Amino acid sequence: MSSASRSDTPELVERPLSSEELGARYRAICEDPCYANIPGKLELDAWGRMLMSPASNYHSALQSELASRLKALGGRAFTEASILTSAGVLVTDVAWADDEFMRAHGFETPYTRALQICVEIVSPSNSRKELREKTAAYLAAGAREVWLVYPTSKRFEFYGDPGSLPSSAYPVELAGVFR
Repeated sequence: MSSASRSDTPELVERPLSSEELGARYRAICEDPCYANIPGKLELDAWGRMLMSPASNYHSALQSELASRLKALGGRAFTEASILTSAGVLVTDVAWADDEFMRAHGFETPYTRALQICVEIVSPSNSRKELREKTAAYLAAGAREVWLVYPTSKRFEFYGDPGSLPSSAYPVELAGVFR
């Protein structure tokens, strides 16, 4: 028997990874210097596969603008917050959490519960299916609202537990975001 066959490392992934396995794998990637300079965000699907999404400079500017608007709510605003969901470790473009959430979760990586507001800025590479799946995963993980931001058509879509919402329940000034 070769030493490779006696390894503790499984030969292949036989099932979706557990929450603990996904969290550990994501933290290891965050600490690995080989991934320090990757442009864009890195997510893990339920099987532990890496998904990378490069972002345009306009996308980045929208992230900053939305995060600054969310800061007006108090609590803490984030760009690229990692969240453990049923779909894997997803990374929001922007997110917001109140002080109570921050006391309970601090800066755990990835978050084991979704922040109250999770924002995805739609990119040309996104599909409707992917956005539906991410929205459902964030809501199932505890998000109160998911915002989809459409830069080209300069519009927002809001989702909560009942589904599509006419507007956000949070008093955030969104006029002038798309400059």
